[in-house]
Amino acid sequence: MDEKNDHALKVAEFLLQIKAVELKPDNPFTWASGLKSPIYCDNRKTLSYPKIRTFIRQQFVDVINEHYGKPDVIAGVATGGIALGALVAQELGLPFIYVRSEAKKHGLNNQVEGALEAGQSVVVIEDLISTGMSSLNAVAALRDAQAKVLGMVAIFTYGFEKARVNFEQAKCPLQTLSNYDSLLEQALKSQHITDKQLETLQSWKSNPEHWSALQTA
Repeated sequence: MDEKNDHALKVAEFLLQIKAVELKPDNPFTWASGLKSPIYCDNRKTLSYPKIRTFIRQQFVDVINEHYGKPDVIAGVATGGIALGALVAQELGLPFIYVRSEAKKHGLNNQVEGALEAGQSVVVIEDLISTGMSSLNAVAALRDAQAKVLGMVAIFTYGFEKARVNFEQAKCPLQTLSNYDSLLEQALKSQHITDKQLETLQSWKSNPEHWSALQTA
């Protein structure tokens, strides 16, 4: 097993252990979008567990060093990437900023909060990648502020094709600590799911909208 996959499985193990990720293929969740889903992810829970928080922070640091070198600034995406980003910036000894989902309606009308100068290089920290649209909105805001976005690092991605295309079109490299395939591998190994449930979870990923429609038919 290569080291990267080993780390992805370890992150997945932690997420399952603290129920930051829950798998319920037989009793699906309803996402904010209205879609039915067999998985629900709340990576903010990792912040409540010092050992896990530290491991994830160090994984972020290692990935940034390997793929992006040393940026000028670390940026967190509100809200899930703010605390994580601050931890990473602290470890790297770098300035930290964060990006709101939209500009404030008062005061300075900032979308990017913190000190950022034109031309500075930035790595963006996120907790979760679904379609990638909200994350890439933050990238666009940073570029509008004349930052050079080196790329993004997130804890977890569902691995949707739509997200891959969105990041490719935005010309924004993406690295994640773990992913849906690693999660399922670890969930099966640790008996969080059965072989039959694994099939259901794999079919959801290939077409979430169709899978959701079948649940409500």
